[in-house]
Amino acid sequence: MTENEQQVAGLLLAAGGGRRLGGQPKALLEHRGRPLVEHAVGVLRAAGCARVHVVLGAAAAAVRERAELGDCVLVENPGWADGMGSSLRAGLGSLAGTGARAALVSLVDQPGIGPAAVRRVLAAYEDENSLASAAYDGVRGHPVLLGAAHWAGITATATGDRGARAYLKQHHDAITLVECGDVAQPYDIDTPEDLAHLE
Repeated sequence: MTENEQQVAGLLLAAGGGRRLGGQPKALLEHRGRPLVEHAVGVLRAAGCARVHVVLGAAAAAVRERAELGDCVLVENPGWADGMGSSLRAGLGSLAGTGARAALVSLVDQPGIGPAAVRRVLAAYEDENSLASAAYDGVRGHPVLLGAAHWAGITATATGDRGARAYLKQHHDAITLVECGDVAQPYDIDTPEDLAHLE
């Protein structure tokens, strides 16, 4: 295990209820014959995240039952309906005291982002002050790497569906952008039309 792999924990946000998908929880959408949450955990592991925390919300009991998430720390976010911000706060909270010096945050509904892109962002980790983000043709996207020194500030500003956006905007100059447009596609599975991306 490299130093990065020990010090950076994977944090998968998988709590969404799929409101625009007719209320199908995103974690349970099927991709390559398995729940999407399992696929997303596999991507983090393949990229080198030895520790993975998964934030569950919508249909959490069904996700626990149907997805094989054996080695993951499962974090339930009772406030998941408030948006991604609450899930990010719950996830970062679960990492406090674990010795992790950074979190590599990915979203369950972006199956076009595979291990190659995640590995690149992970490689940008230096210490707990690190801030890095995948970029697609220069536009910031996911995954993002959040050093532990920033967690309190992110937690204070993560509201609604904004996640870390407000904090990252304020600290724009500190972010290392890691171009991933050649190895990944950052589409979201948000609407029934987007389901065509799933295999």
